[in-house]
Amino acid sequence: MPSSRARLSIVFLTILIDLIGFGIIIPILPYYAQRLGAQGLGLGALLGVYSLMQFVATALLGRTSDRVGRRPILLVTIVCNALGYLVFAAAHSYGALFVARVVSGFAGGNLSVAQAYIADITPPAERSRGMGVLGAAFGLGFVIGPAIGGLSAHYLGPAAPGLVAAGLSLVNFVSALVILPESLRPEHRTERNPWDLSHIGDALRNPRLGALMAAWGIAPFAFAGYSVALPLWAGVVFGWREQQLGWLFTVIGTTAAVVQGYLFGRLTRRLGDRRLLIAGGFGMAVAIAVIPLLHTTVALYGWTVVLAFSNSIFGPAASGLVSLFADATEQGTVLGAAQALSALGRLLGPITVGKVYDASHPLAFLVAGAIMALGGVATLRVPKGTPAKHATLPVAPAG
Repeated sequence: MPSSRARLSIVFLTILIDLIGFGIIIPILPYYAQRLGAQGLGLGALLGVYSLMQFVATALLGRTSDRVGRRPILLVTIVCNALGYLVFAAAHSYGALFVARVVSGFAGGNLSVAQAYIADITPPAERSRGMGVLGAAFGLGFVIGPAIGGLSAHYLGPAAPGLVAAGLSLVNFVSALVILPESLRPEHRTERNPWDLSHIGDALRNPRLGALMAAWGIAPFAFAGYSVALPLWAGVVFGWREQQLGWLFTVIGTTAAVVQGYLFGRLTRRLGDRRLLIAGGFGMAVAIAVIPLLHTTVALYGWTVVLAFSNSIFGPAASGLVSLFADATEQGTVLGAAQALSALGRLLGPITVGKVYDASHPLAFLVAGAIMALGGVATLRVPKGTPAKHATLPVAPAG
């Protein structure tokens, strides 16, 4: 069995390749959807259905991984990713594009399983830094993926990004099949009904977890809404297309990779997860609300760095705190509940903010920023001090 550090490196590589494929699609989707007749609400629906499927998948996959292990779930979802990207590449109608996002959204539900994998192999004291490694994979995926997506669409046509992403997913499957070991010990496996969603309500009612779970739903709502409005706004104000948006997401990814791969561990030792969580929530709120006041691309890039930095301290701090409250037997369940709430936020945010954008471009950013500020307020209610090592949620009956 490889050491914890070696297994962390392996899952890092697996998630990195997965997220490069995801990042390839990000700068392409808004303009791809526009060519097929979508506006703000239509684009919001594409992002929303992706998150709806993530919501369903996290509820299913997190609990299933607690029963059968992390490795088989990761392998199956990587194959689903490849299928989704192939449908994306072949899409010549809005309906086909919608189907592609349904398939990819389900596969995207494997994030809670990846987080549970890291929780399996890291001691509690190292948990947040382990989640930071996962965040670094996100960052690098967003450095490499959007650049590949923007350039391949610009030079090779709209189908190229989907084909490249599908190819990467197949490479990822082979590499994970060969080198990714199982992380969940047999004695930590539990039998629960995968379709029972009561764990989400249990998490929200838990006195220690409730505020964290609220932030897990509110912050993605606002950020996903911003992700709908920004490409459309930049296209109107600055004339941006896929290539320019790809470079912007590359900046976001670079910032995330530096912060989560290098700075986060140092910051959390000095300041603690709770303070980083609060700073990240309010930092994102300001960086989103200020967008309508910007009149140069330099200013947009500057505030994007602020947004990316804030998001990069918020995410691993939230993941680390949630995992510390969960028992070893229910890491997948609790993190699945968190990811389900996050997916629910990403479902409602794009549709809501996309509809607001169609009515008023500036108002969309103000609404998203105000909602993000509510997430910041929720973080203020996260209990101070170190979570109890074995604090757990009520376990749902097997069935």
